[in-house]
Amino acid sequence: MYSNAAYNIYTQNNVNIESPQKLIEMMYEGVLRFNAQAKKAMKEDDYAKKVYWINRSISVIIELISILDKSHGDIALYLDGLYNYQVQLLSYANLESDVTKVDEVSNVFKGLLEAWRETTNVVE
Repeated sequence: MYSNAAYNIYTQNNVNIESPQKLIEMMYEGVLRFNAQAKKAMKEDDYAKKVYWINRSISVIIELISILDKSHGDIALYLDGLYNYQVQLLSYANLESDVTKVDEVSNVFKGLLEAWRETTNVVE
């Protein structure tokens, strides 16, 4: 489903990651962490931090899009569309300071993280 491109880049830069599967898990966790920070910044009316954290989250999602292995057909196409929609939601959340859109993205990534953990535990 994912290519090893991001994993290879991280290992070349001496970032210790157990496996490509662990990297995807860490990226999902990153989106959730960055969204929580963005939401906190919105509640504190801290525009600069809100923009910073939303941009970090969007960057991770764009990286997830870029490492999708399109040879996996329907699932890769589904994830591509889902990820792109999440980027769109975060962009609107940023423009409108809309916490509900950040929550919506976080809920999607919580589900993805749970499913990813279940899938990788079965494989291992």
